[in-house]
Amino acid sequence: MRSAKWRPYFFVAPAIIVFLVFFIQPIFYMIYLSFHDWNFISPDKTFVGLGNFKDLLSDPMFLEVIRNTLMYTFFTVLFSISLALLMSIWLNKQGWMYSFVQGAVFSPHIISLVSIAMLWMWIMDADYGLLNWVLSLVGLEKVPWLTDPNTALSSLIIIAVWKNIGYFTLIIIAGLQSIPKHLYEAAALDRTPPWRRFAKITFPMLSPSLFFLTIIGILDSIKVFETISIITKGGPLNSTNTLVYYIYENGFIFFKIGYASAAGVILLVILSILTLLYFKVLSKRVHYQ
Repeated sequence: MRSAKWRPYFFVAPAIIVFLVFFIQPIFYMIYLSFHDWNFISPDKTFVGLGNFKDLLSDPMFLEVIRNTLMYTFFTVLFSISLALLMSIWLNKQGWMYSFVQGAVFSPHIISLVSIAMLWMWIMDADYGLLNWVLSLVGLEKVPWLTDPNTALSSLIIIAVWKNIGYFTLIIIAGLQSIPKHLYEAAALDRTPPWRRFAKITFPMLSPSLFFLTIIGILDSIKVFETISIITKGGPLNSTNTLVYYIYENGFIFFKIGYASAAGVILLVILSILTLLYFKVLSKRVHYQ
């Protein structure tokens, strides 16, 4: 009896150990390093207290990085969910054509970000890219998609939306197919207009799916790294530099480990605040069937 009591804990022990060693321990070590000055090479770490945080918050570049991160996250999540909602309503039908389009739309999600970044570097090339070639066919001027500070961040948002939209669409389609049909039948008997059916039935019943997509969209967008590292490297003029790339740059290029760890702590705080606020404000509005 005693062995049976402890048996479940033995089953979950490996997962708990991995979680503690590879997730929790690095977080505490990052917090420890954020109070020190260390160049990653010397074994000596100099305690500086809150010095790294003071330097971060007084650095105009870091404040711009925060702004870039929040703008990238907000517009990526907004456009990904909005376009996915429109596409899911259109694709929520039976037939081989709709199934084929669903698969085609989903395909970017399973492609690695490295491959996507290389593809879009060619598509958005200022001189030989596909987008500018299409613009030239209709008599429009070429756009410096990735080389102009005014358009570079918007271009990265377009790439992120293109990758996200297929996955988001399939999740919303699954949510649409789980809505009880009798609700629409009752609305049809009452001659409810389509826009009101969407506002009173479809959208509230989709709230769990939209809630889930918003959470993962925010988390994925804030920790974006691959596309920025490959395509823009934070440029031009720091216009596409975001928090995770900024942490990598300071930690593994400039070897300012304490400074990078302090930025990592701020990232952790931002993620925690956004997640708590989102759950606190919007979780009560989610309709659970």
